[in-house]
Amino acid sequence: MFIDEATIRVKAGDGGNGCMAFRREKFVPRGGPSGGDGGRGGDVVMECSERHNTLVHFRFNPEYNAQRGRHGEGSNRTGRDGESAVLKVPLGTIVYDMKSGETVHDFSRADERLIVAHGGRGGRGNQHFATSTHQAPTEFEYGKPGEERVLRLELKLLADVGLVGYPNVGKSTLISRISAARPKIADYPFTTLEPNLGVVTIGELPDEESYVVADLPGLIEGAHTGAGLGMQFLKHIERTRLLVHLIDVSDASGRPDTVKDFKVIMGELAGFGSGLQDKPMIVVASKIDVVNPDKLKQLRKHCKKLGLELYEISAATGQGIQELKYAMGRAVRQIREGSYVPARPAPEKKTVSARKARKKAEPARRIPKRAAFKKRKTR
Repeated sequence: MFIDEATIRVKAGDGGNGCMAFRREKFVPRGGPSGGDGGRGGDVVMECSERHNTLVHFRFNPEYNAQRGRHGEGSNRTGRDGESAVLKVPLGTIVYDMKSGETVHDFSRADERLIVAHGGRGGRGNQHFATSTHQAPTEFEYGKPGEERVLRLELKLLADVGLVGYPNVGKSTLISRISAARPKIADYPFTTLEPNLGVVTIGELPDEESYVVADLPGLIEGAHTGAGLGMQFLKHIERTRLLVHLIDVSDASGRPDTVKDFKVIMGELAGFGSGLQDKPMIVVASKIDVVNPDKLKQLRKHCKKLGLELYEISAATGQGIQELKYAMGRAVRQIREGSYVPARPAPEKKTVSARKARKKAEPARRIPKRAAFKKRKTR
């Protein structure tokens, strides 16, 4: 089960109370105060772990408490500190405070640790209140309560490339061909119900490179209003560096216009916000083995107009897969290095009338000043 949102309540441990005690030993008359301090309460710590890829363990266990500190004891003995509670979160988790709405932390690196709730300080025993004029104090302090918070966890997968497009355009088949991921593949819409990640490796050692590809559930027109699976999974490509837009150029989709398919998906990306429509993009014409030539021609013309790279592949036969793998890796590397040049639309050709073209082609004739003066006078 893929869970990418959860709300939890965390409670740090309370501090132990200080002790009020006096020395009572043989041959020690009127022993002084000997009350020890209370132990400190345990913290609630979040740690980023690469072994977890979902928040499902928080959905069914929403409350976490750290251990409280032990009370102080006589003979100036300090109470034991409480043990901290360590919560493992997957890479890409963002923690929000429900009360203020502020972002607490964004776990973007492995093995990051953050104290989200601090334990209470232990109280002081009566030994700390002794003075020269007050040698038998009965005062002591209670432990401070631990911090309590309600947190909202939101998981956004960290991937380099995000696959987007209509359902059944071949996204799951593509990621299964270029990586070790094995998503569910079937011939009906919305086969993919949760994002899938795959690691793609290109090149050979020692110049081997790798990048992460995210396969997202398909989008349809009106997804931003809740149609289909809605847009709940598009947040997982907010951090992707590159989008790969797959478009079915066969007759199996039942949609005759590939340009309209492209515009619908781009409109849904724009409807989600976060600038997804402005990310670097590669367009892929899928199912080229059963291609409709007219649909492919439409798509080629539209991509040339927008200045976008177009790759034609067939995941079933393997045609064009290697070229696409290396093209995605090259784009990801350039984006990481900051040398990527975004696509620019091709300049529109201006239509020139035949009369202007003929006049432009004719050599310019120089008219003497006297002749030009006579010509104006006759007019």
